[in-house]
Amino acid sequence: MRFAYADPPYPGMGHFYAEKRECNHRVLFGYLVDEFPDGWALSTASTTLQEVLAIDTCPTDVRICAWVKPFASFKPGVNPAYCWEPVIVRGGRQRTDKTEPTVRDFLAEPITLRKGLTGAKPEEFCRWISNLLGYRDGMDELVDIFPGTRIMERTLNQGVLL
Repeated sequence: MRFAYADPPYPGMGHFYAEKRECNHRVLFGYLVDEFPDGWALSTASTTLQEVLAIDTCPTDVRICAWVKPFASFKPGVNPAYCWEPVIVRGGRQRTDKTEPTVRDFLAEPITLRKGLTGAKPEEFCRWISNLLGYRDGMDELVDIFPGTRIMERTLNQGVLL
């Protein structure tokens, strides 16, 4: 099976990155749907989730999962704090064997610090994404559309364990 993970600049946040460009989520959804029918996951911000889901190329059969951050960077004057991020998931390998572990639709894992890129994800987050999609090491491909720090690639090379 062939899966994808996309962690583009969140809407309105392109200025945080070297390219200083926004992601066209309308085009991105079309690409994910067309090129990765087996399944994909897309990270976004809680503040822009409604906007992203309203895009006409966003399928209606997606599921919203949550990365909850027990330790997060608190911003002065911002209340409530930004302590979770939605992950939009579509498809993935269905688990048919009751002995297979069930993957939760949330992950509680702290943010990363000093990784050289705004929004860099922790290794456990990458494992969670691969498990949400049902990725099987040695059998499947998981394409990281916005590789950034290449943490997804490095994590998958270590093996994916539930």
